[in-house]
Amino acid sequence: MDDEQQVAIVFADVVGSTHLYEALGDDRARETVQLCLDVMKQATDQFGGAVIKTMGDEVMSTFPSADDAMNAASQMQQGITNNPRLTGDGTPVAIRVGCHFGPVVAEDRDIYGVAVSDASRMTSRAKAGQILTTAATVEHLSGEWKGLVRQIDVANVRGGANEVGVYEVLWQPEEATSMLPAVEIKPAAQATSLLLRYGDQEVMVGENALQGATIGRADENDLVVKGNLISRLHARVEIKRNRFMLVDESTNGTFVQRDDGEEAYVRRDSTELTGSGVISLGRVAARGAPLAIEYSLAS
Repeated sequence: MDDEQQVAIVFADVVGSTHLYEALGDDRARETVQLCLDVMKQATDQFGGAVIKTMGDEVMSTFPSADDAMNAASQMQQGITNNPRLTGDGTPVAIRVGCHFGPVVAEDRDIYGVAVSDASRMTSRAKAGQILTTAATVEHLSGEWKGLVRQIDVANVRGGANEVGVYEVLWQPEEATSMLPAVEIKPAAQATSLLLRYGDQEVMVGENALQGATIGRADENDLVVKGNLISRLHARVEIKRNRFMLVDESTNGTFVQRDDGEEAYVRRDSTELTGSGVISLGRVAARGAPLAIEYSLAS
């Protein structure tokens, strides 16, 4: 590793190791923890990572890309959950994983920097069997992995000076399946207008209306939405080749939840708006919630 570079940092630790020692005894508990560490290290090696250090029941690793980190974190969880040597005696064994993508400084076979602290904070917030990560990591994920994350919280980091979105990574097959986009069946008639509704504000985009609209907390936007995770110019709606596209320009990203169950998250990227549903800025907002923007297309 160079003196400074961008990497994905992963912390993984065994949850409740003290209880394991009480339930299994010293020798069996040490074997169990060591087996968990071996699974974490093997997953790190499998996906091109480097184990920086182990600390008791915890492993810290780095990866060249966010996707590599997610692949390894998922493999760690699956390797623990599905290992008969860890589940055979009836004592539950689980790990939690946290990840952050950012700059680090390498020195004496260790790494330092704010990014390391951010990754560690994600781990401390995770529950047994969870993988948590940050918006900065989500930004660097491929489309496939982006479809398997959902924002679940907002955390204060770096002494409380900054708020960041906390995202859960869905690694279990049944969870992943529920988050995959549905196969879209195009309607026979092409939509010609899009209605955006937020509180008492309404904006129409399309035929005989605006050819685009801006959304954000600044008063000059076509649709003004106030909130601490909302950028001044958060997103735009554009018409491209007769399709209505949502273009995110924000720090914390935009969520789209279609009424038919399809979900999308975009950050500095775009997605097509189809059917009807809810747009939420910075964090997920259900229909009827204070920060939910309702949208609907019509032909």
